[in-house]
Amino acid sequence: MNPRAVSVPQKAARQGILILSPFFSPNIGGVETHLNNLTDYLDRTGYKVYVVTYQPLTTPGKAPALEMMNHTEIFRIGWIGYGLFNRLESSFLVEFLYLTPVLFLFSFFNLLRIRRQVDVIHAQGLNAGLIGILLSRIFRKKSVTTIHAIYNLENRHMLSRLMRIVLSQSDIVLATARKSERELEGLGLRAGKLRMFTYWVDQEVFRPMNKVECKGNLGLSDYFVVLFVGRLLEIKGITEFLGMAKKLSNETNLKFVVAGDGPCRNLVERASVHSSNIAFRGPVLNSDLPSYYSAADVVVVPSLYEEGFARVIVEALSCGTPVIGSNRGCIPEELNSSVGVLIEPKSEEMATEVLRLLKNKDDLLRMTRNCRPYAEVHFSEKNAEAVLETYASKR
Repeated sequence: MNPRAVSVPQKAARQGILILSPFFSPNIGGVETHLNNLTDYLDRTGYKVYVVTYQPLTTPGKAPALEMMNHTEIFRIGWIGYGLFNRLESSFLVEFLYLTPVLFLFSFFNLLRIRRQVDVIHAQGLNAGLIGILLSRIFRKKSVTTIHAIYNLENRHMLSRLMRIVLSQSDIVLATARKSERELEGLGLRAGKLRMFTYWVDQEVFRPMNKVECKGNLGLSDYFVVLFVGRLLEIKGITEFLGMAKKLSNETNLKFVVAGDGPCRNLVERASVHSSNIAFRGPVLNSDLPSYYSAADVVVVPSLYEEGFARVIVEALSCGTPVIGSNRGCIPEELNSSVGVLIEPKSEEMATEVLRLLKNKDDLLRMTRNCRPYAEVHFSEKNAEAVLETYASKR
């Protein structure tokens, strides 16, 4: 028997779900990987899934404009400005105008075509959320909106008002962590509208592998490997990660590995040329990430901002690797002292913790042994059932 089939709930009929998101694979990111897991789960549990999204906006490459995978249909919109999103992210209004109007038009015409097959519109993020609500009113469909980010609304009054207007019109709003849920509660959403779920991973894919073999295959044999995975942005703490590597350059058995892409790529490339303890691997396919996590002795997530639910942590723990995480955003909800360490995201503090784990093998071994069981309890596919419940509940 397929072990993944045990947790799959049985569906009486194939319900149609339209997923709206500016970002979807092959664009690389935490939300994109989550949506891969969600669409795969929906497909296997008896749903018909339609996705309307853009061609990759922050990752090189393209995918078919129309792609069929089992019971999932993906429609991708070609759009201008590869890499422009990263520069617009600091201005919500400009970013909103960049992402929203074209996605609305294509979503409208696609839903016009498939309106009889769609029961629920599930929007990802605020931009898609507004589109989902407009379409739900036009076509009389149920609307669900997932918020993946922390917005710091106490200091952003115009954005707070906009979110209150938009989200109050959604039938159900999903938050990915308690901190996000508390922020959204502050908008005054009525009781029963706001719910929470937690990311999950396919734990048949993200699983512990032989560390010695993985290190050997990646050219990292005999090193204590410290891994960074993610977009190469200042706010992700990549500069602090590189600063930590510089501070520990005298520790010859340490190797700092960076997997990712983004605006700070040139900075990382230069650092890897000048520092032999830094290895830059560029963007890594999701299918290859388990090997990197398994080769690592510790994963560092040094985010400088109020991070939403950090998927890197879920993946690393599922592969049996402890995490040194920033004490920002939702990260403290993902870790406890049995599997990781929370720190102020500064190169000095990171260096201190890495050095401590390098010297204290017993503590590292204890956390390593705890990671997989912890992930199985907190981040299994069972978490998807909370999303399915929103589709089945009454409006």
